[in-house]
Amino acid sequence: MKGLELKRSIRLREAFAAMKTLLKDKEDTAQVFRIVDALAGNSYFRQFKRFASSEGGKRILASRSSLLEHLRDRERLARCPPGSLGRRYLEFVYDEGLSADGLVSASEQGGLRAFTDPDVALFRNRMRDSHDLYHVVTGYGRDGLGELCVLTLGNAQAHSHGIAFLTLLGLAKSRREAPEMPVLGPMIEAWRRGRAARRLSETYWEELLDRPLDEVHALLRLPQAPRYRAAEPIAKRIEVEFQVRRELSLSLQKDAASA
Repeated sequence: MKGLELKRSIRLREAFAAMKTLLKDKEDTAQVFRIVDALAGNSYFRQFKRFASSEGGKRILASRSSLLEHLRDRERLARCPPGSLGRRYLEFVYDEGLSADGLVSASEQGGLRAFTDPDVALFRNRMRDSHDLYHVVTGYGRDGLGELCVLTLGNAQAHSHGIAFLTLLGLAKSRREAPEMPVLGPMIEAWRRGRAARRLSETYWEELLDRPLDEVHALLRLPQAPRYRAAEPIAKRIEVEFQVRRELSLSLQKDAASA
C-alpha cells in the first residue's frame, strides 16, 4: 500500500523536548517540525491517501510539479499582475523577510525525513512549501495570533495531532502572556473557515498565481475573517514588542560571547 512510510509511532518525549525549546524562542521553526513529526502518528498517512485519491491530488501527482521551484522564481512572481496571488505572495515574503527556502531549511533542521516514494515526497514537500501561501489566501499575518489561526484553519482539514498540540499550546501561552488579546474567538472562526473551504492541500497553486486574489478567495470558499481583523492591531503590537525584546536579548548574548 502506498504511503506506508508515513505511518509513525508517537514519540512524546521528543515532542516535549522540542516544546521546551520552542517556548524559549517561538521563532525556532525547526522545533515546530519536530513536534509535528513526533506526534503525527498515522495522520499524514490518512491525509496522503485522501490526497492521492482526490481529483486535485491526482492532477498534482501526474504533473510532478514542484511548488517550491515556482515560489523560488521571484522574477516570475514579479511578472504576475498587481493584486494577483503570485504578486501578493511575493510582497508577503519581501515584507516579512522570508524566502521559500526558509521552510526547507527549518524542516531539515527539524528532522523531516527524505521519503523513498516520489509521490509521498511530493505530497509532503507541498504541505511544507505551501505554508506561506496559506497566510496569503487566508489573510492571516505572521503575528502570533495569525500563525495560530493558520494552523487552526489547516488542521480543520488535516486533523494532525501535532498541529492540534501546537494550537492548544499557543492558546494557553497567549492567554497567559497577553490576556488583553482575543484568541479563542479568532481560532474558532479559523476552524469554521477551514471546514467550509475547499481542501487547500489539493489546490494546484501553480495555475492560480496569475489570478486575482479575490477570485482565488471565491474559488477556495474563503470568506473574510472579521474576528481576526478586529484582534489584529493588538496581535501586531504584541509581535513588535516581542521582536524588540528578542533582538535585544540576542544582541546582549552576542556581546557577552565576544567579551
